[in-house]
Amino acid sequence: MKVKIIGSNCKNGMQLYKMTTRAIESVGGDVQVEKLDDQNAIEKYGVKNVPGLVVNEKLVSQGKVLTQREISKILQ
Repeated sequence: MKVKIIGSNCKNGMQLYKMTTRAIESVGGDVQVEKLDDQNAIEKYGVKNVPGLVVNEKLVSQGKVLTQREISKILQ
């Protein structure tokens, strides 16, 4: 599974990255996390509000910081 944090250089992006890594630790499995902060990534995934969370090339959240529990549900 591949997870990408879009807009990871802002405060909310860093918080989303932190929550995502915690969720991955609790769920386990083979998950790769990538942080992207360039305009090309924002346009490619159609993110209108950062931060965005992309799982397996699909935008699942944007514009808010999800909780660890919410991210765990998405990853399962």
